[in-house]
Amino acid sequence: MESEGIQISSSRTARASTLFYVTALLAFLQTNTHVHGLLKAPEYDFIIVGGGAAGCVLANRLSEVPDWNVLLIEAGGEENFIQDIPLIPFVLEYTPADWKYRTERSNSSCFGSKFGLCHWPRGRVLGGTTVLNYMIYSRGIRADYDGWEALGNTGWGYDDILPYFLKSEHMTIPSLANDTKYHSTKGELVITYPIHRTKLAEAFINAGLQRGYNYVDYNAESEIGYSYLQTTIKDARRWSAYRAFLEPVRTRKNLHVATHSLVTKVLIDENTRVAYGVEYKKWGLLPVQARARKEVILSAGAINSPQLLMLSGIGPSDHLQEVQIKVIQDSKVGYNLQDHVTLGNLYFTLNQSVGLRFDNIFDDLVGVVEYFLKRDGILTIPGGTEAFGFENVGDFGNGEQTIELLFAASTLANLHLAWHSWGARTDILFESYLPLHNKDAFTIFPILIRPYSRGRILLKNKNPCTHPLIDANYFSDRRDIEIIIKGIRRASELTKTDALQKYGAELYRKTILPCKDHEFDSDAFWECNIRYMTFTIFHPVGTCKMGNDSDPDAVVDRALRVRGVKQLRVSDASIMPTVPSGHTMAPVYMIAEKTADLIKADWLK
Repeated sequence: MESEGIQISSSRTARASTLFYVTALLAFLQTNTHVHGLLKAPEYDFIIVGGGAAGCVLANRLSEVPDWNVLLIEAGGEENFIQDIPLIPFVLEYTPADWKYRTERSNSSCFGSKFGLCHWPRGRVLGGTTVLNYMIYSRGIRADYDGWEALGNTGWGYDDILPYFLKSEHMTIPSLANDTKYHSTKGELVITYPIHRTKLAEAFINAGLQRGYNYVDYNAESEIGYSYLQTTIKDARRWSAYRAFLEPVRTRKNLHVATHSLVTKVLIDENTRVAYGVEYKKWGLLPVQARARKEVILSAGAINSPQLLMLSGIGPSDHLQEVQIKVIQDSKVGYNLQDHVTLGNLYFTLNQSVGLRFDNIFDDLVGVVEYFLKRDGILTIPGGTEAFGFENVGDFGNGEQTIELLFAASTLANLHLAWHSWGARTDILFESYLPLHNKDAFTIFPILIRPYSRGRILLKNKNPCTHPLIDANYFSDRRDIEIIIKGIRRASELTKTDALQKYGAELYRKTILPCKDHEFDSDAFWECNIRYMTFTIFHPVGTCKMGNDSDPDAVVDRALRVRGVKQLRVSDASIMPTVPSGHTMAPVYMIAEKTADLIKADWLK
């Protein structure tokens, strides 16, 4: 009987092994159905790595040239209609569409997160993070891009890049669409005000006006003032990079899209230092190679692009040697990491129901019905956020600093699912914020939009399936704390206006236990809260910095070509020398549009 058992076990093992290899072969064949067979890697003119905002734009623009064959490789799958409901981006962080990154433990931030690790949601899906984000279209200001140019990046000043913002844009807000200097109605990316507004959002805007600020188009001459959000929403659903740029051209014969395909390295000839293709795994199975006749373009974002460069031998030589990767090009890859960060628990209570509540099942069901039958109701609000204001808060040693006050008509404590997607500790929720679950309240996020602190991306090892090490390094420069505290004071001033006092707006006074020894509302109290309840706005940039020849920290030149390696570019948020003072989705679209023209200028001579 024993020997029979061994035979049966061996037979099952053999069948399992056969099944594995047959599956792997089928996956390989599926990946290569449009190419030259098993013995020769498929060839394309351009290979784009990453199907996010930049990748979708590049795939569209480069495949406009009928003689060019373009391959777009995405680690995730297809976008679906649930992901397109504007109100629920926090739900998507529980799905395979999110990379589920976490920062490293820090001695300066994220103390109130589980295990001391801040969540960094990033899109692993066609459309990238534009499928997970809050759909806010905010470009930043002239000084941001003129600052890039002043660093030696000729061609990246505001007057140079404004046409690329306009190229993508399809503005549908009537009062803004007529402004042809700052807006366009000819692009694919639909920009609109969300359909549904709470009374509380109107009160927030009026509070800003009562404090002496103007209602502004923050994507025009100046962002200082208050406004409802301009958002990437069309017909009451999320209008992602995939919906706008890739889905309409998927049928082009010269455009090929590989999903569920993780690129593991860029193929580089060590003698000629020419990038000639990539290696990737379809469904995590056998590695597949694809060759590029003209260029490989990394559009994998500020985490994955530096990770892939380092896995391919391009990065800091001491770090690459430490993880046993052969160095091809010594470069400051992974440095210069910046992000927009804020305080996540600046809550204000109300005496009337004029915002969003999620503790009434009947009302919630009504909202669902309104959305699917009428394309209206609370489900059309982008992540619960509706408006924001920008205010100057003083000179902190590098010119006038601006704070963004982002308004949400509810709190993360009101919807426990959102609290958990933030990654904050459950004990803090129950000790301090459980009363807000069934109470009318709102949040103002005082967002640091010009951070002084810099972090870094590193490899944990040379396994491409291992998440990289993310050292956010929040608040290593104390000025960042001081600016957010200034923002907290400005938010509190808003609640003292007639517009918000009408609804009894009052600062929620219960504190988290780790900060109870500090005097309530003192600077020390808020510093404690900021370091515990650290909240990222999901805008990592800068890790493959663009710069001129004299900049030792520059990874790419002003044409976004990787220094020291030919036929390899990076086109995504990682190339930004400094983070713009807006949200980063719009600038990434702009970068991709400009990259496409740079490539066409090089190869269509």
